Amino acid sequence: MDNLNGKIAVVTGASRGIGRDIAFALAQAGADVVVNYRATTEAAHSLRDRILALGWRAVAIQADVSSAPQVADLIHQTTEQLGPPDILVNNAGIARVQRPGEIQEDDWDYVLNQNLKSCFLMTEAVLPAMRQRRWGRIINISSVAAQTGGVVGPHYAASKAGMHGMAHYYARHLATEGITVNTIAPALIATDMLAANPSASVAHIPVGRLGDVSEVSSVAVLLAQNGYITGQTINVNGGWYMS
Repeated sequence: MDNLNGKIAVVTGASRGIGRDIAFALAQAGADVVVNYRATTEAAHSLRDRILALGWRAVAIQADVSSAPQVADLIHQTTEQLGPPDILVNNAGIARVQRPGEIQEDDWDYVLNQNLKSCFLMTEAVLPAMRQRRWGRIINISSVAAQTGGVVGPHYAASKAGMHGMAHYYARHLATEGITVNTIAPALIATDMLAANPSASVAHIPVGRLGDVSEVSSVAVLLAQNGYITGQTINVNGGWYMS
């Protein structure tokens, strides 16, 4: 598929950082886009307007995607305003920097809910329509922390590693139905989230620099366009983890 014309993409956590660039890149490839956000209304509406200026349809929809009722409402609004989703990018998540001994049960539950439960809820919500049409692309945005432990905390690493296991399961069970499921595992991409982590050092990166959001979004577009790649983790990490 050379372009994504006529496809509808939902990008969670799309108002900033990696999600924002993925949403815009999918629009540039021809997709209509749902810009999901939780709190940053102005930034989400700004991105929506940028996509509309390209000539494609776009809506900004507020939802906490770790909440099943809000996920259901997000998919309902998407279907009502644009149509059933063809592409899902599970990007929403948080990075709560904490060391062993500092993490309480509430911290663990919150990070796992925001990063992993949200991925499960969104995936299950889009699957019925994808399976009916026998076409779908599910792309999870994980982290090098799933592979190395990273520099945020064990709760973050566990949540991201869980995304890999989910992707493998769904990819295997949906492969005959025209639905691909893949994961992108970035490391040290220059975003506001990275700037808030004092442990994130370029010293970890063999290529010697931070990654750019466009280097992640270009892979997301590739996975949305390709129907033969499934069950894979694409590492966009400057060589930190080599598989």
